[in-house]
Amino acid sequence: MVEGEDEGRTVLSLHPALAPIKAGVFPLVKKDGMPEFAEKLAADLRKRFPVFYDESGAIGRRYRRQDEVGTPYCVTIDGQTAEDGTVTVRDRDTLLQDRIAAERVGAIIEERLSA
Repeated sequence: MVEGEDEGRTVLSLHPALAPIKAGVFPLVKKDGMPEFAEKLAADLRKRFPVFYDESGAIGRRYRRQDEVGTPYCVTIDGQTAEDGTVTVRDRDTLLQDRIAAERVGAIIEERLSA
């Protein structure tokens, strides 16, 4: 169990390189251009590796669904994305979230997949 994770969660802990889906892409809400940005980002990432797009339900539930199928990275598009072009990348194993430029997401995930 990850520190600070009291309720427990089901995680398929595959090495990221072996995970069938490498990343999940989620708009935080279905408005303010977030779904459109997220769909474009998902399409760009699909040119490099398998990506799952999801805009249904609470963000925590979307994270949990991806944890259960072994997806190592989740990318969230939120209100700050429109302001500065950054997104949040969440690591399945550590639960750490990094704010990075949207155009760097593919390269960063590829780096992490080969680590």
